[in-house]
Amino acid sequence: MKILWILGIVSLLSGCNQCSSQESTDGAQTTTSTNTADLKSYPNTPITEENLKWLTNETDAPLGSPDAIKGGTFKAFMLTYPLTFRSVGPDSNHSLRSLFLDNDLSLIYSHPNTQNIIPGIAESWAFSSDKKSMYFKINPNARWSDGVPIRADDFMYMLEFYRSKHILSPFRNNYYTEMIDKIVKHDDLTISISSTKPRPDIHEYLALGPVPRHFYGVIDKDFVKKYNWSIIPNSGPYILEKFSKGKSLVFKRKKDWWAKDLRFNKGRFNVDRISFKTIRDQNTAFTYFMKGQLDSFNLTQPDYWYKDEKARPLVNGYIKRHVFYNDLPRPSRGFWMNQASVLLSDIHIRRGIAYSIDANKVIKQVLRGESQRLSQVFTGYGKYTNPNIKPLPFDPKKAAASFAKAGFTKRGGDGILMKGRQRLSIEVRYGNKQNGDRLAIVKESAKEAGLELVIKYMDGSAFFKSVLEKKHQIAFMGWSVSSKPSYWQGFHTDNANKPQTNNITNTSDPALDKKIEIYRASINTDERISLAKEIQQMIQDRVLQIPSWEAFYFRNGYWRWWKLPKVPGSKESGSSFDPTGYTSGGLYWYDKAEHDKVKAAMKSKTKLDNTVETYDQYKTN
Repeated sequence: MKILWILGIVSLLSGCNQCSSQESTDGAQTTTSTNTADLKSYPNTPITEENLKWLTNETDAPLGSPDAIKGGTFKAFMLTYPLTFRSVGPDSNHSLRSLFLDNDLSLIYSHPNTQNIIPGIAESWAFSSDKKSMYFKINPNARWSDGVPIRADDFMYMLEFYRSKHILSPFRNNYYTEMIDKIVKHDDLTISISSTKPRPDIHEYLALGPVPRHFYGVIDKDFVKKYNWSIIPNSGPYILEKFSKGKSLVFKRKKDWWAKDLRFNKGRFNVDRISFKTIRDQNTAFTYFMKGQLDSFNLTQPDYWYKDEKARPLVNGYIKRHVFYNDLPRPSRGFWMNQASVLLSDIHIRRGIAYSIDANKVIKQVLRGESQRLSQVFTGYGKYTNPNIKPLPFDPKKAAASFAKAGFTKRGGDGILMKGRQRLSIEVRYGNKQNGDRLAIVKESAKEAGLELVIKYMDGSAFFKSVLEKKHQIAFMGWSVSSKPSYWQGFHTDNANKPQTNNITNTSDPALDKKIEIYRASINTDERISLAKEIQQMIQDRVLQIPSWEAFYFRNGYWRWWKLPKVPGSKESGSSFDPTGYTSGGLYWYDKAEHDKVKAAMKSKTKLDNTVETYDQYKTN
């Protein structure tokens, strides 16, 4: 997990679902900017702090396998095509964002199993005595994908870049102004980064990544348009090689990647190419997978785990399956209510809706009882999660009583509550077709409470864009997670009633703001834990989101010519086939001999072992 966390929609790639290659590059920009002459010069500043203790990590266990070999193309799919290749600015917070961010390395990371610091671009680090700063020694071999060395100037420039209004990123502007005080260049390979104040776990705030100064040059008002489809130099194991807009993306492994032989990268990032094809329907993608046109598929949902159980590839063992229990904060999946909607500005309506959602019926009937009801927005954060918060239960009588407080007291001929001539009708948008059957049950159960939910499917990119622009009433979706709860992005007034921010409930509450600000500024761990629980209770009391359901494991299916380590993941893994995640991705590799064996078995209709493997090392419940 990257220590610096930027909130984003839950990835639709958790099963690494697949594509064809050999499509032409469409408008890729890879040239260096021409406006570098006006860039600021950064002088060296001597280190004045005495007795610095330089640290590194050569003890934590690596995740890769010594048996891994390089080569092959991994065929994956995406449900929706990104609206931009930028990782910052409008439309950049999309479901494929991790493919780009994971290849923009940070100075340091947290080991996914121990949470100890491990090297990224920095080969060593030291803590200042004031608990506000850290010192970093950049690995001298660090290179951008175009071969240019990564040096201190790229970090100095990074601060200017993320503070620029031209990138149109309120979150980045705020974070790099309010949280980061300064970056100091001590020499080409040594920098220090200071927070605006002392903080607990200071490394989580200062684990920043460089920005390619030589590529961007001076940022101007045309930034968003200029770099919308640029292939930007990066520092990770893969680079976007070619693309066809709306159709495909092909990422190429850098065979001379500067970090390939580092301790935590050995045996990882093995495939030569990762080829993504746009397949907008999950069922269609599953069919591609069963035909061998996709290499793996996320089978976590019962729809696919039990689907076509008698299909020859499964029965004959050509496709392998496993279950992996993980231990990490859970995506905040649920119904997010936009208070800019007149109806949803009324807490009685929001509370009534919460009582109208029969999540347990969905879990029982569609999910076969194999998922659990999420308790609240922030589930799975250990000491930081308030254990006393429970979701409001399905209760049509309490729902009707709450709606009555908002003036909806009489039922029309179809059973829907009325307020004069106004029907109690609210739209629910979603961007993944797989959720259609779940929301159909929710819609029917809501009628018992007199509520009409109009369920509207949208293409994933269009859906998420509409949500960030605050055009929804209710959005059914989930957000990815951090190692600690974060509230400012999603619930502070600074981000309310503005497009392209993550406050999609448009929450503007002075009392909540105050708590969030104190939490954000606190350097006392006990105080932060207490505040986290208070904030969660306030969010629950205001009924800003209705939690849905989540499996506390993942299930992968994959053609057996793909190999994995003995433990095919970490505590924080969301799939064994995460292609690029720096701390626990890139574990798999292609075995040509096994491929030939499987093809021969298929031709002769010979059965292979079809045992389902279970990995419960990290199971907590």
